Amino acid sequence: MTGDKALYVHIERDDKMACFLVPTAEAVITTVVTKAQESREKNTPDEKIKSTKEVVKIPLSRKLKWLNRLLFGGAFLLAFEHLWHGEIAPYFPFLTAASDPEALSDVLYEMATTGVTMAALITGVWAVMCVVADRIVKRDNEPKTIGDSK
Repeated sequence: MTGDKALYVHIERDDKMACFLVPTAEAVITTVVTKAQESREKNTPDEKIKSTKEVVKIPLSRKLKWLNRLLFGGAFLLAFEHLWHGEIAPYFPFLTAASDPEALSDVLYEMATTGVTMAALITGVWAVMCVVADRIVKRDNEPKTIGDSK
């Protein structure tokens, strides 16, 4: 390479990022479901819950709160990252790609591919968390006998 010729690498920025909107929408929906579930759990008579053997379970509303925190936390970080890179703006239209009608299909494609994948992955991690938490609670509630070799 000669001294007067420089190698320039042009990286094309994709200003059509809107993937964080899908986890945000899921978080809003699960927030409503969480409030409804909390109300349902609050209004459940104690007679239905109690039985001869005390069973300790993690309420579904608490598990949904875990999902909400995962979704809102991830969406907040992604929105901040997109704001930092100039892909969203604090004024209307908030998505920089929304100012170009031709780019709207790219925005929807981004949401349908990357956004849905992220939301599904977060929900999958949450489901695994719930299964593991239930197994731990079940294990801790099993009666133990002295000299049990398990």
